[in-house]
Amino acid sequence: MDITRIEAAATRLQGHARRTPLLSSPFLDEIAGRRLLVKAECLQHTGSFKFRGAWSALSALDPDVRAKGVIAFSSGNHAQGIAAAAKGFGVPAVIIMPADAPAAKVAGTKGLGAEVVPYDREKEDRDALGAKLAAERGLTLIKPFDEPEVIAGQGSCGLEIAEQAAEEGVTEADVLVCCGGGGLTSGIALALEAKAPGLRVRPAEPEGFDDVKRSLAAGTIQRNPALGGNICDAIVTPQPGNITFPIMHRLCGPGLAVTEEEALKAMQLAARHLKIIAEPGGAVALAAVLFRKDEIAGDAVICTVSGGNVDPAILARALALEV
Repeated sequence: MDITRIEAAATRLQGHARRTPLLSSPFLDEIAGRRLLVKAECLQHTGSFKFRGAWSALSALDPDVRAKGVIAFSSGNHAQGIAAAAKGFGVPAVIIMPADAPAAKVAGTKGLGAEVVPYDREKEDRDALGAKLAAERGLTLIKPFDEPEVIAGQGSCGLEIAEQAAEEGVTEADVLVCCGGGGLTSGIALALEAKAPGLRVRPAEPEGFDDVKRSLAAGTIQRNPALGGNICDAIVTPQPGNITFPIMHRLCGPGLAVTEEEALKAMQLAARHLKIIAEPGGAVALAAVLFRKDEIAGDAVICTVSGGNVDPAILARALALEV
């Protein structure tokens, strides 16, 4: 993985992915105790950054291979990204989704024309299930994060951050990224290494599912003890990827972890002051900026709001909190 691959993916994404804005609010600056810039990937097609990696991966396939269709496993955001990209190319998509995936994400995936195959994340191995279906149907498996062309597509977000931060006069800052398996985190880190070396990526995760934070501290891949049971479903993964972890270990600063309530509060603050809708997993980086500010140095900080596909009940819960 290198910047050449990311730039090639960014070229293929031109005219397909949105260049999402870098937002700010003086109210959030005050809470954060420093200047805060928010990369609003919740405004990307399908409501999350995942569309970037999905389009990158499908566009890189041989046309004859792509025509047979693709398969993916996802709790929802990668699912919708793959479904949208497959629809754009006019090819079939099969998505393996956990049975407890948010209803809004299941509906969104089906609405984009994909076939949804549910599985029990506590009892079934999604990798094995995906490999089996791919072999049976002649589909190409596109993994959610541990796939070079997916990482390259997510890296296009990092290219935009480098350009937009420079436009804002920010050349040195921590860049907090909502992190599951590390596709977005490693892609942004590679892009910034090449284009804005003064910007350091740091992963943000929910407490209890902070496998990347623990892996970075240990220097080896650590696994989460549980595979579900957190509202930050978008970034609840078993462990970092075999491709993504070495990149993160080389380039990222220490990880941060936040509580579910802090993620919900960050969702409310994003809605009130930035006028954007974030899902819990897409709000953990913002939560870390606002509620773990003693763990961050510098006069400025950048963070991603990586997704906004939230069930109405969870959003209502967030908006009802006292902040």
